[in-house]
Amino acid sequence: MRIKITNGTILTPFRAIKNGTVVIEKDRILGVHEGNVEVPDATEIDAKGQYIAPGFIDIHVHGGGGYDFMDGTEEAFLKIAELHAQYGTTSLVPTTLTAEKEDLLQTLDVYENANRQNTKGANLLGIHLEGPYFALNQRGAQDPRYIRNPDPAEYEEILSHSSSIVRWSAAPELEGAIAFGQRLRQKGILAAIAHTDAFYDDVLAAYENGYSLVTHLYSAMSGVTRKNAFRYAGVIESAFLLDLDVEIIGDGIHLPAPLLKLIYKIKGADRTALITDAMRGAGMPEGESTLGSLKNGLKVIIEDGVAKMPDRTSFAGSVATFDRLVRNMVNMADVSLLEAVRMASTTPARIMDVDDRKGLIAKGKDADIVFFDKYINISMTMVGGKVVYSK
Repeated sequence: MRIKITNGTILTPFRAIKNGTVVIEKDRILGVHEGNVEVPDATEIDAKGQYIAPGFIDIHVHGGGGYDFMDGTEEAFLKIAELHAQYGTTSLVPTTLTAEKEDLLQTLDVYENANRQNTKGANLLGIHLEGPYFALNQRGAQDPRYIRNPDPAEYEEILSHSSSIVRWSAAPELEGAIAFGQRLRQKGILAAIAHTDAFYDDVLAAYENGYSLVTHLYSAMSGVTRKNAFRYAGVIESAFLLDLDVEIIGDGIHLPAPLLKLIYKIKGADRTALITDAMRGAGMPEGESTLGSLKNGLKVIIEDGVAKMPDRTSFAGSVATFDRLVRNMVNMADVSLLEAVRMASTTPARIMDVDDRKGLIAKGKDADIVFFDKYINISMTMVGGKVVYSK
């Protein structure tokens, strides 16, 4: 019933505890101690000098291992959760793409069935609906056939269909988007700004009416814009100015090192969450792939460590796994390991309002723990005190 983890460096948001001990009872952390303490009748796990860190929390991910959440099968959800657990993710938020209402409703139903069966992979925290209420000009790799303005009749039907929606991303400048944000916050759902051509005033209005997160900062959003010689701040500048959380695709390709450093310098680790935004190509060989459902998704090409549109004019999603994100923040952005782990665990836990039980190694928290070496190579992943991956 008890597990004792020793001989490693425990990473908390505040310090590194060398040769500390973590004690787990059932699915929770019973205690964190300096030194090697005696724990009667415990199963011992030797960390072998590695880091012992809180599990990574991916709040924006579409797929991996050859599967996409839009495939509409329980197998896809379970296999994606297993794939990302191999790279240190202990909790994730399955994310949709723009689609017909019926496809979104089906995905919600499949999620609920899969969540009950999920025992071998990362914990599922609820669904993130990315779209379909976006600016067509900032669609990125989102299918333009399904992009539209917020429709109260439609989103009320979707909201009433399932209680598993924890986050919804939309463009705040669209007609009806402010009322939509207010409705989401009434329901306790995180409203996020995404795929948008908004100006500062639009973002300010959104911030004052429930929107609190900027989805994949710099990707598919406005920056400084000129109109009749006058300059206007876009979403990027607004995210820096306002007290908004941001998430970033830390694959080192969507954002090069100077931008990773800039975001960290301005927003800091407490306001910046790392995300993979991974599509089905994560953990797979390079070559042709599909973004979204196999039935009606977009054909893409995976090369140079990223997914691209067939004409190679834009990216079509990441193929990163979470270990790569942490490694990049340390090696490319000169962020300390403690701060990089905070951006991978503590901060996303707070953003998703699960920090009462997840996001750090401390007494009473879920026993979601990852072991890795100095190169951020994952050797073991525990979810709720259960080993779901061991190298």
